Amino acid sequence: MADRPEGRRTCLYTAEQLDAIVDDMARQAAGLLTGRTRAVIVGVLRRGAPLADMLQSRLATRYGLGDCTRLDLQIKRYADDLTLLYPETRLTENPAHASLDLAGYTVLVVDDVMYRGHSMLRAVEYLARRQPDEIRTVALVDRGATKLPVRTDIVGVRLDIAPSDIIECNVPPYEASFRIDLLQPERNTHPAG
Repeated sequence: MADRPEGRRTCLYTAEQLDAIVDDMARQAAGLLTGRTRAVIVGVLRRGAPLADMLQSRLATRYGLGDCTRLDLQIKRYADDLTLLYPETRLTENPAHASLDLAGYTVLVVDDVMYRGHSMLRAVEYLARRQPDEIRTVALVDRGATKLPVRTDIVGVRLDIAPSDIIECNVPPYEASFRIDLLQPERNTHPAG
């Protein structure tokens, strides 16, 4: 991809390894949802949505939890390379969600990376106004660097990396293969003169 930042990429998790990780995340989610009568799985666009689909599929086929409703939220603050796009986290409301009533529901909010917590907190705030019984957060990767009062209830992997490094979650259909890469961006090494 031409728009991908330059630097050294190292594959941390392959598709096979991630399938096992998502299986375990689904097992944990089933534990949270068993006995609940109504559940909603919310994917944070972009990559949280296909991850939410993967969880929903596993919950249905392996745990008999096939009646979970699926929704997506469009939330944006950072670009994939962690460049700040907006000073405030933006949630673009889907008009179909304007009258959404989640009373009596358990909600799972799914995102690819938990970094500073801005996107997840915005999603939880938005969904909390719809009065669900419970909101649980799910992230494929938790960088352990949150700055806001939000945590992940279900974590695929926790990766403590340098603040300047980037975790790239490659999730189909947005990328060709399911994998997690560590990007160490190129740095200007010329001394200031």
